[in-house]
Amino acid sequence: MDLELLKAIILGVVQGLTEFLPISSSGHLVIGSRLLNFQEQGIAFDVFVHLGTLLAVILVFRREILCMIQAPLAAMNGSADQESHRYLLWDGYVVAATLPAVVVGLLLKDSIESIFTSTSLVYSMLAVTGVLMLLARSIPEGSKALNLPRGVAMGCAQALAIMPGLSRSGSTIFTGMALGVNREVVARFSFIMSIPAILGAVVLQVNDLLQNPPSVDSFIQIGSGLVASAVSGYFAIILLLDIIRRNRLHWFGYYCLAVSAAGFIFA
Repeated sequence: MDLELLKAIILGVVQGLTEFLPISSSGHLVIGSRLLNFQEQGIAFDVFVHLGTLLAVILVFRREILCMIQAPLAAMNGSADQESHRYLLWDGYVVAATLPAVVVGLLLKDSIESIFTSTSLVYSMLAVTGVLMLLARSIPEGSKALNLPRGVAMGCAQALAIMPGLSRSGSTIFTGMALGVNREVVARFSFIMSIPAILGAVVLQVNDLLQNPPSVDSFIQIGSGLVASAVSGYFAIILLLDIIRRNRLHWFGYYCLAVSAAGFIFA
């Protein structure tokens, strides 16, 4: 197998696993790219591995997503039942939760690329992620309903996770649990609210992609990365849902702290 193709597959798997597991996809991609010296990674590769993870979350939550699409239609034709009303509320919560990330993304678009070059920042934020995951173990099971303020709070956590090394899923799930929402509800909402966030990240890069289109030779690497990220992302979501049900998020805390410590020692 071509070495660059193998690197593309490895980074695709890394993106798929770490996009949803609370260990930071951005941080691991920065570290992985440096370790592998992957020359083909660029705007196109980044866009398509994100599309792979988007495909994964759509496949896992296809029923919920379909219900959320149908809910406004049911409300307009007067056929909404209690379940449709609940999914209609979730539509509003996802929109509201996405706004902080939109604001941060637009304001910091020109600065985002520069912060992704700092491995010391990655290791620092991985330590923060590790601490959050360790603290999550001590949060009791919540019984509060997901509402607009709690959804927006999770959205603010998602916006802060633009920092490489600070896990998006870890930050949002920890925030929801800390606010007293049932951990499985929090996890499902966190995954679903990642859809517009991932789409937004792709949209921000489309213009750069059009100005710097990938070469014909790189399409195999890009396609392999997309497939690898979609498959690994699918299984990462299934795995994390099971871990959250068993309240074992602290496993990821130990891992993040170990990677952070190793990075500072050996970098």
